[in-house]
Amino acid sequence: MKIINGKKIAEKIRMEIKTEVARMIDADDKTPHLAAIIVGEDPASQTYVAGKEKACKSVGITSSVYKLPENTTEKELLELIEFLNNDAEVDGFIVQLPLPGHISEEKIIQSIDPSKDVDGFHPVNLGRMLSGLPSYLPATPYGIVQLLDRSKIETEGKHCVVLGRSNIVGTPISILLSRKANPGNCTVTICHSKTKDIGKIAATADILIAAIGQAEFVKADMVKKDAVVIDVGIHRIPSDKTKSGFRLIGDVKFDEVSKKCSHITPVPGGVGPMTITSLLQNTLKACKKEIYG
Repeated sequence: MKIINGKKIAEKIRMEIKTEVARMIDADDKTPHLAAIIVGEDPASQTYVAGKEKACKSVGITSSVYKLPENTTEKELLELIEFLNNDAEVDGFIVQLPLPGHISEEKIIQSIDPSKDVDGFHPVNLGRMLSGLPSYLPATPYGIVQLLDRSKIETEGKHCVVLGRSNIVGTPISILLSRKANPGNCTVTICHSKTKDIGKIAATADILIAAIGQAEFVKADMVKKDAVVIDVGIHRIPSDKTKSGFRLIGDVKFDEVSKKCSHITPVPGGVGPMTITSLLQNTLKACKKEIYG
């Protein structure tokens, strides 16, 4: 069994980004600029945005954050998005989800200029991805594809089972891995809460991607011998063995499954580090106008 070290792979990609940004600065080109909007005080969102700021700084990308109170109206948020859409200094921006209940996430996502939608959630970018056209790919699926690629894991002709059908992970990764590309050319099955015999289907996978949002859902009997297992889940549970009083686990019961598979991503240190790294890559592409010219 081999551990797919997402932290190490992410560090390598970030070094590549840093080198390219330095080259752009030396050539007096524009420095990439990523902005983020966060509404309210959701702890997970605060942590993610702080991580994004730190990551931007480490590679030379300019970062700005707009922190708005919980009671910000939908109209006020739309006005800020319109401002960023028209700000030539900002190459790309994200609106951190989830948003407070009184704001329509669908309306907010659709209001972002597709050319600045570095999260890859706008219907235009999703449609371009579906059509095989250049687009900003959603960060986590983009990260998974790169983990497979840089770990030299063969995907062509393999059966990939995706547990979870969210628009953020499950559906996009199923599209990416079924495309005529490398990595890709998989036969893909998507399982979800209404799937019958989900364990039996999972056990047929050459590549199993767990993005179902349930802690340690995937047990050893759900995994084919020598399968590749990608664990997208992250859950914080109490622990009396750590200084913080908690530890992180994924959607996969690691101790069991790791004894059976050929490759596996750990939690933490697997898919997680790749998500922000992929966002940085999209920002660099936006600055260089590689997608929309």
